[in-house]
Amino acid sequence: MSKKVHFVDVTLRDGHQSLAATRMTTEQAMRVLKKIDDIGFAALELWGGAVLDSCIRFLNEDPWERLEEFQATLGSSRKIRALLRGQNLFGYQPYPDDLVISFTRQAIESGVGIMRIFDALNDVRNLQTAILATRAFGGVVEAALSYTTSPVHTTDYFVNFAMQLEREGAHQIAIKDMAGLLYPTDALDLCKKLKQHITVPITIHSHTTTGVGSLNAVIAMHEGIDFIDTAITPFSEGTSHPPIEVMVVFAEEMGLDHGLDKELILEVQKQLFQIFAELGNSIPDNVKTYRPVTYSDVDRKKVHAIINLVAKSDPVAIEKAIPLMRDLLKSLSYPDYDDKIFEAQVPGGMLSNLYNQLKGMGKLDMMDSIMEEIPRVRKDAGYVPLVTPTSQIVGSQAAFNVISGGRYNIVSDEFKMILKGEFGRTPGPVNEEIVHKVLRAGEEPLHYRPSSYLKPVLEDTYDLPFVKTHKDLLLHLLFKQQADNFLKKRYGVT
Repeated sequence: MSKKVHFVDVTLRDGHQSLAATRMTTEQAMRVLKKIDDIGFAALELWGGAVLDSCIRFLNEDPWERLEEFQATLGSSRKIRALLRGQNLFGYQPYPDDLVISFTRQAIESGVGIMRIFDALNDVRNLQTAILATRAFGGVVEAALSYTTSPVHTTDYFVNFAMQLEREGAHQIAIKDMAGLLYPTDALDLCKKLKQHITVPITIHSHTTTGVGSLNAVIAMHEGIDFIDTAITPFSEGTSHPPIEVMVVFAEEMGLDHGLDKELILEVQKQLFQIFAELGNSIPDNVKTYRPVTYSDVDRKKVHAIINLVAKSDPVAIEKAIPLMRDLLKSLSYPDYDDKIFEAQVPGGMLSNLYNQLKGMGKLDMMDSIMEEIPRVRKDAGYVPLVTPTSQIVGSQAAFNVISGGRYNIVSDEFKMILKGEFGRTPGPVNEEIVHKVLRAGEEPLHYRPSSYLKPVLEDTYDLPFVKTHKDLLLHLLFKQQADNFLKKRYGVT
């Protein structure tokens, strides 16, 4: 077991994406950014994921300026991590190679130091261009396993995929448990086998939606996993990530050096509670349970009991640790866990967005029915992992099936794309009965890498009055009308 653990902070990206629908503004983030950096985290996740879309759609902000302001404040891009969806970039469909290369280059030039790259289907072909581009322009590649469970997603499946990513050029490997589906006994098995077969550093990124992510972090620390993703209260736990206030107590009691400024964590926590209150309209009522947490609030007897069970590295002992960790977190007023997610497999960001959308439509009463339909739709789609963009596609299709009163009476173009292989190879076979129902005669699944069918876009000329810079053009090509609306407003173009 390592004598040092490296914590990563995701508060200013995945923390508010999971709990507040990615509505934190640059101004709000800037209030705490420098202090969070001064705490001593190994890296800070600040950009990518849904941030770009949210900036132009809801916050009226330029995502490039956001990133560049972060980089200028930190004085370096070394610790800035961003989340990139492989061939889907920061959008919701595959894009041509020239756009992936140019977008990756600009992101690195504007401030990204570490690029976490994943594919929703774990199709390695969809990561290759982004991996090569990140390395070529000087970034650190953290290639991620999109963790899920299904008859095809075994521990060996993920270990083999991780080995393949290392061969493709990844500097680091991440376990990306986006929906909190990594059950602790499986986390023990996966962490052990990854450490046996992978030579590069490993990160665990486990959402706490199901009430086991924090225990997974403790297991990972015990097994010598190199980096642990965490967040600062009140942007931790719930559908977010393990709270650093609790994790440092575990690290200290396990004899691990974390190197963090504990008093500064509590100082930042106070400021984050103010920001949390400001974002209240975007935060579901069921997670508004937070209170300030100090290290003395953490029950050390329970901490020691959990550590002793984890140290046995035994599935039976790990099972006993689960209720202890849940009780510990409940005593600190963190949001309650949701076991139903083990079946529905819905990621935190998707869950908060689905809640807000149904609330806006006046259809919150359909939430449970949609949650029950999601795993059925996922099976029809070949057991795709539920992570952006497949989580939104499968979730929307499940909503259509419920709201329309019939399964696949309404089918989105994006769901058809999954069935046709336009997002990549599905982990398992798709439901042929559904394929015949929703696809036109003669439509055949793609055989080659999906992006190989896409024409380059940067060789064309774009004479648009609202596109003033190359960065504007990248936003236009990625987000289309949403970006155009933002750019027109920015430049006063009608």
